Amino acid sequence: MGILQNVGRHKILAIMHGQAMENSLKLIELAGRTAYQSRGRISDSSAERFVEMLRERGHESVLEHSAMTVEFNNVSRGFTHELVRHRLASYTQESTRYVDESDFLVVVPPDKDPDEKVIKIEISKRIEKDFPGAACQVQRFRLSFKEWMEINEQAYRSLRKAGWPPQDARQVLPIGTKAQIVVTANFREWRHILKLRTALSAHWEIRRVMTNLLKDVQRRVPVMFDDFVISPDGKSAKLT
Repeated sequence: MGILQNVGRHKILAIMHGQAMENSLKLIELAGRTAYQSRGRISDSSAERFVEMLRERGHESVLEHSAMTVEFNNVSRGFTHELVRHRLASYTQESTRYVDESDFLVVVPPDKDPDEKVIKIEISKRIEKDFPGAACQVQRFRLSFKEWMEINEQAYRSLRKAGWPPQDARQVLPIGTKAQIVVTANFREWRHILKLRTALSAHWEIRRVMTNLLKDVQRRVPVMFDDFVISPDGKSAKLT
């Protein structure tokens, strides 16, 4: 078993029509100028200005003509549970039905000590001598988060050795189990995802990973995302 803290990451796999920003913007401009019947005004430098105009006027439906594919790795199942709630996207995720998780990795909050013994456990054992239920012996002890996860790991391995398939043994896996997922969405949906998931009120894990993604796309496709302002500490953002 391994502990993961602050190691969730993203990788941009593709931007529609290749990694070149200009191709994605030109596609949006070409589609958008259909509404104005103004394709004759397209030039080598007009796409960025056109996309900025669309964004500022709120005509974001035109941004749906281009898309981006991103891989997220070393994130938790909790992260992916939140992410897939954004319905206007395509997802392919590491499957616990088919993948053996015997050596599973677990995501831990960045400000928590996985070795601190904060989990209280009570085990009751009824002592039945002359009269059933006459006495009850209670054992109390403390476990750390890491120790509790190790128990989950042992339970999973035991079930697998007993012949349980991964899709059955996974019932004992925690929501913090490491996951990998690939997401494809159009740029309008990515703006929506980043708006919600980089906000200060977002969950710490998805906020950190999505803020890093935002920084990346601001470098790659600035006109699409430069109306987001990242906080001075670099840990959250908001749409202006």
